[in-house]
Amino acid sequence: MNIRVGQGFDVHRFSDDPGRRLVLGGVLFEGEPGLEGHSDADAIAHAVTDALLGAAGLGDIGQLFPDTDPALAGADSLRLLEEAVRQVHEAGWRTGNVDCTVVLEAPKLAPRKAEIQRVLSEVVGAPVTVKGKRAERLGAIGRREGIACFAVAILFAVPDPSEPLGSDHP
Repeated sequence: MNIRVGQGFDVHRFSDDPGRRLVLGGVLFEGEPGLEGHSDADAIAHAVTDALLGAAGLGDIGQLFPDTDPALAGADSLRLLEEAVRQVHEAGWRTGNVDCTVVLEAPKLAPRKAEIQRVLSEVVGAPVTVKGKRAERLGAIGRREGIACFAVAILFAVPDPSEPLGSDHP
């Protein structure tokens, strides 16, 4: 098959630690409560990583970067995403695009959406789109207990994996 689709999902609860920073899609949201997690808990970057790994048949983020690894404590999720992208490319795949839906009540994504999309697109090497949706006060997300993200990625097989990363797909 020359085309593959992968789906990613991630969810994190808000942390009670006032020193925890909120990072979404590699962008720091100053003054907002952070998310609990072993790494920086960037739910968007984690969902994108899972979508890419799944499409390439390379497992998931927990297999590649286990939360039991002390070396990954507080890790920058963009660096984890970069490593996943490298492995996807090494396996002979290039990304067509990634689309994300972030479910949250706060903070508002719209003012930072273009920045998030730019940062993620640079790391992935292909267009990444991000949409913010509210849970309309339903469930834990609706009660502002956390943030969830869904991501879908499309990959194209590359006949020669040594092809430069920025090249067009077939």
